[in-house]
Amino acid sequence: MSGTSLDGIDVAIANISGVDESTKVNFIEGVTIPWSEDTYLKIKQIISKEKITIDLISQLNYKISYEYYEAIKLLCKKTKINIEEIDFVSIHGQTVWHDPKNNETPSTLQLGSGAVLSALLKTTVISNFRLKDIVLGGEGAPLVPVFDKLIFSSKNKQIAAHNLGGISNLTLLKNKEIVLAFDTGPSNMMIDYFTKELFDLPYDNNGDIAQTGKCIKEMYKEVMSLNYFKLKPPKSTGRELFGDHYCKYLMNKYKGYNKEDYIKTASDITIDSIVNSYKYLEDKYGKIDEIIFSGGGAHNKYIIHEIKRKLANIDVTYSSKYNVDIDFKEAIAFIILGNQTYKLRKTSLAQATGSKESVILGDISYY
Repeated sequence: MSGTSLDGIDVAIANISGVDESTKVNFIEGVTIPWSEDTYLKIKQIISKEKITIDLISQLNYKISYEYYEAIKLLCKKTKINIEEIDFVSIHGQTVWHDPKNNETPSTLQLGSGAVLSALLKTTVISNFRLKDIVLGGEGAPLVPVFDKLIFSSKNKQIAAHNLGGISNLTLLKNKEIVLAFDTGPSNMMIDYFTKELFDLPYDNNGDIAQTGKCIKEMYKEVMSLNYFKLKPPKSTGRELFGDHYCKYLMNKYKGYNKEDYIKTASDITIDSIVNSYKYLEDKYGKIDEIIFSGGGAHNKYIIHEIKRKLANIDVTYSSKYNVDIDFKEAIAFIILGNQTYKLRKTSLAQATGSKESVILGDISYY
């Protein structure tokens, strides 16, 4: 898994058996490998629209595949597992464009070739999970609710599984069924941009910087008034809306504030867009018993503390409570999605993405 935060490649290795409700997963080990500087900069050039050429996109498709290969080799070496023992590899790919609701031609693009990786690893690789869902009227995201339903759902309880990556997304589950799933808005994406630009740090550790700043009220109001927050779920978003270009625009428009204030404002946008989403859900679906957080943003103590404070009636926990590593939940989720495809099982995502029917997702590259 490599997501919108661009913090690297998350690789998880696990034993998996069964399908659908009988699926059993035993997580063995995970590792996060940073992108090479060259690949990171090229991905940034494309997603920020600084440079988009056909040769760059084509070359990056191969380059990402090779970096996935090196990351998988490293984890196999770390766990002393022979690559030849691996039955299949499931890759999300690196999203460089996601526009599922374009009236003319809905589309999404994830770079990283299953065919290239299959040739390198000499094993089956499953990729391109989002395309078919979009053709069938879905958002193509989020896909992780399949995992959430299998791992977190509880009888007689209403639970939300919430991932804080570059984008914030949740799955609402009741009585072991998916109620709905959607992206609430930005999580780390805007915070990380301002932290890098203003402090030359990759992220705001524990939310320490945010806690020393003041909210820029007009900037906060402008972002929170975006139409995306008014749309009813299911819905999905990404860098197309909350990426570097938008953050640059905000910094240029709202000049003259202390550096910490931008981090504080971005953090409050993340917090309140999440809190508002849960207030909407409780109004519509009734009391939520528990929110289970995972992802890099779950390490941000300020964000979690404020969500707990503002949603005091809901039990806030972490995925580690359910033996799911906070940092590798999404990578493990794609093992499950890959297993469904590998065994020719249809995956129902109607409540999560809005797709019209259950289908077998993804492309299979056999070796």
